[in-house]
Amino acid sequence: MVEERFRFIQEYQSEEWCMAEVCRRFGISRFTGYKWLRRYEEGGVQALEDGSRAPHDHPNQVLEEVEDAVVRARGQHPHWGAVKLCAWLKRNEPEIQWPVASTIGEILRRHGLTVPRKKRPRATPNSQPLQHATGANAVWCADFKGWFRCQDGSRCDPLTISDAYSRFLLRCQVVKHPDGLHCKPLFEATFREFGLPESLRIDNGAPFASVGVGGLSELSVWWIKLGIRPERIEPGKPAQNGRHERMHRTLKEETARPPRANLREQQKAFDEFRQEYNQERPHEALKGQTPAQCYQVSSRPYPSRIAAVEYPADFVVRRVSKGGQIRWNCARVFVGRALVGELIGFEPIAEGRWRVWFSFYELGEFHEAELAIRPHPPSRPGVEEVRDRPAA
Repeated sequence: MVEERFRFIQEYQSEEWCMAEVCRRFGISRFTGYKWLRRYEEGGVQALEDGSRAPHDHPNQVLEEVEDAVVRARGQHPHWGAVKLCAWLKRNEPEIQWPVASTIGEILRRHGLTVPRKKRPRATPNSQPLQHATGANAVWCADFKGWFRCQDGSRCDPLTISDAYSRFLLRCQVVKHPDGLHCKPLFEATFREFGLPESLRIDNGAPFASVGVGGLSELSVWWIKLGIRPERIEPGKPAQNGRHERMHRTLKEETARPPRANLREQQKAFDEFRQEYNQERPHEALKGQTPAQCYQVSSRPYPSRIAAVEYPADFVVRRVSKGGQIRWNCARVFVGRALVGELIGFEPIAEGRWRVWFSFYELGEFHEAELAIRPHPPSRPGVEEVRDRPAA
């Protein structure tokens, strides 16, 4: 192209042709011909090359001080992405015209502050267990984040409790042993501070569940007596508690990589994370709001005295013995050690068949011919069966 333009200049400078005739021979307008002539006279052959078509001014270009503020915000929150940084900056300094999240992501990439993640095939999570979380305190989630060792070799078992609706992290506490004896005081302190939820979503491991009838443990029996429904996910299906598990991943990235020097320093890191997670960190599923903005304390306070369990008049009531059994027509029926000392109710449903309850929680069906309590087939999590239940 440069050679063609230079040949055009040579033809015109030969003075054998006028500008209009040369332009017709090369198939260009006279305006273009004079343009190339002017460029050649000002800069020689190099000026005949195509220049950049980029505009000289960029009216939407991010100001340098705004870009610096984005980089500083990323330094303060190194694990936050562009969407969370955008929401956080707009909330803290609304008077500044901040760029959109995609532009902030480009700024972070340009400064080498992001590393693209490898795409991995993922199964579609089951969203049904989350249908219960229609408001704050409708469903709480509880679990142990995977244990790890601090730098001094001590084992760290953090118990986490969160509200499924608002993602508010109610508790993140290191426990000495992951058993009911050490977990119950933490749940009690949480109930006293935030009130009682309607349901508690847990897995099938100790201390939340057992192999006894109804899968109840001593901890879940206590919850039922408080009017809280235990809601266990299916074995091997952590995606049914996906919101809580996603929080665990963020908790691990920001507090356990690397682990702190000892348990005291690790708990301090958990407390700082909980403060930031609840009060500062915007959540995309909450439309950029923080969990603290969407959570409110439960209207059901922790009772000073737990009321005794009562059943309708047509129920047959039995007390569970120290061995975890009840007596039925001079025979013994195993129930489970978690219910030792508690009253369970038998609702007649057919000849020789009874529906078994502990308070409002259904344990299964009792068949007199087999002297055994059979659990109901597991229903899909998040879908409640409509049954008449005794009052709590």
